[in-house]
Amino acid sequence: MMLLLLIASVLPNDNVARESCDRIEVNSFYDDQGRLVFDQLLFCDWDNAAGRYQLRAWRMVKSNGQLPQFLQSTQRYECRWMDGDVERVITAPVKKLNTFTQFDPELTEREFLPKERRRELLSPKVLLRKK
Repeated sequence: MMLLLLIASVLPNDNVARESCDRIEVNSFYDDQGRLVFDQLLFCDWDNAAGRYQLRAWRMVKSNGQLPQFLQSTQRYECRWMDGDVERVITAPVKKLNTFTQFDPELTEREFLPKERRRELLSPKVLLRKK
């Protein structure tokens, strides 16, 4: 049994949707009483024209396993989670320190780049078809 698990961990998985961005931020949003409301992952890309990171997409953190981990082998940060029946993997060379706010940065970022103009993460089905 242990041998099967080891083999499965090193074989390529066709149900993994991989993407990259320029920076991953972990944001903790607190209410007016200082209670944690939610944690979210913010995926950003550098915009040369604007001279700043622009929010590309966000996802709620549903488990600690989703939080970015630094991988020595690639020198990148990686977030993994199940997105339906597909495992999604997002990597970035930079992880901004965790932020703690009483406002939602995703809503604030709409002033800089409206939601409709964001690049967003690709659908896992689109990513898997590209393989």
